[in-house]
Amino acid sequence: MSELLSKYHTPDQDKRTQHITPETANWGYVHFAVYELKAGESIVLPASENETCLVLIAGKATVITPKKQFEQIGERMSPFERKKPYAVYVASHELMEIIAETHLELAVCQAKSKGNYPTRLIAPQDIGAEQRGTGNNRRYVHNILSDDQPADSLLVVEVYTDEGCTSSYPSHKHDTDNEPQETYLEETYYHRLNPSQGFCVQRVYTDDRSLDETMAVYNKDVVIVPKGYHPVATIAGYDSYYLNVMAGPTRKWLFTWEQDHQWVNSKEYAAKYADR
Repeated sequence: MSELLSKYHTPDQDKRTQHITPETANWGYVHFAVYELKAGESIVLPASENETCLVLIAGKATVITPKKQFEQIGERMSPFERKKPYAVYVASHELMEIIAETHLELAVCQAKSKGNYPTRLIAPQDIGAEQRGTGNNRRYVHNILSDDQPADSLLVVEVYTDEGCTSSYPSHKHDTDNEPQETYLEETYYHRLNPSQGFCVQRVYTDDRSLDETMAVYNKDVVIVPKGYHPVATIAGYDSYYLNVMAGPTRKWLFTWEQDHQWVNSKEYAAKYADR
């Protein structure tokens, strides 16, 4: 099995189903974890030097920090309701208590912080939405914590891709610190499939193919992208959702298209689908 694929497991003693750290991923910035709690259960996450974005993938919760309390937040019971999520940005050096008001699927996204921004609620009305691509390369995006929103390091976005379509495509990369062309950003993909027994396919590869992995990704698996291109393809019958977390030395999303496939962005490709 690829070292870039973290398989889902049932909740451990800490109620965690995924746990990616700089040590396990062999990189420098992104921490990512997923917790599954039953109604009435709670977890306490320690204060650290990292900023945190708590994303309610599914369910309702109360979030308490030393400075803020957000009660009964959350609306969707499944990400495939396609409603915008609730999220909470938590400043560094603040302990977090999360209490599940219903069954809760919680993503904990963390990266290094300079301590510039206070804890705040990110409500659905604070989250931008957009469709990207055309034809069989169309997908729908919720920009939870984009680079025009206040944070020190984190970039967080969720993406919906219908059956038979591609996303994170044409293939692109952001593994070189070379502004204004490209920024170095580590990235995780937390995948969900609907119906849940489905799978999608994700590649991670570099130009010289020194890294070249192709993975069958099942519900609640995580793909780690340390470098290279990283497209996703869905399979007939199964819709895809994934949550992306990115961080690096500069909080800008600047990337380079893979030259061979950039033509899929062209007006000629879009014209194929104009009358369909």
